[in-house]
Amino acid sequence: MQNNDPQAPEQGREHVQPRDAAADDAADTAALEARIAELEASNAELRETVLRERADLENQRRRLQRDLDQARRFANEKLLNDLLPVYDSLERGLAVEGGDIAAIREGISLTLKSLLKVAESNGMVQVDPLGQPLDPERHHAVSMVAAPGQAPGTVVSVLQKGYVLNDRLLRPALVAVAQD
Repeated sequence: MQNNDPQAPEQGREHVQPRDAAADDAADTAALEARIAELEASNAELRETVLRERADLENQRRRLQRDLDQARRFANEKLLNDLLPVYDSLERGLAVEGGDIAAIREGISLTLKSLLKVAESNGMVQVDPLGQPLDPERHHAVSMVAAPGQAPGTVVSVLQKGYVLNDRLLRPALVAVAQD
């Protein structure tokens, strides 16, 4: 038989108050919804930060690429600007009508000195090994000649000077060396 008395506790079961459980569920739901809203706001903020960072990186990459392209396009600007006086000297020399050979030779010599100065200021150095031992890294021996008084393997004649740019060989010197 069942006991319908609301004051009497049920046998073998704990007493549960339905009103308190519903209030707890509502409070839990409200807390979870607040936490979800907080996490969604945080997620949106992080997503916006990531998108902004990606855009910044892409803009930086584009700027670097543009700067690199500009540097490549105008890398020789200083060198060519330094060569303009040499160019002008050669044009003036060609414009001279007649003249004596000594004056023309003097003009060519000054123009060559100017050209060598420009080359040196841009890191290029001549390799002129006359009287030095043969260096296969910087010299190319094209012949061996009898050279009394010279040690074997010594450069006795330079057929074409070599050039080095910032310690890198551009062209070896073509030389003749003393034979054994």
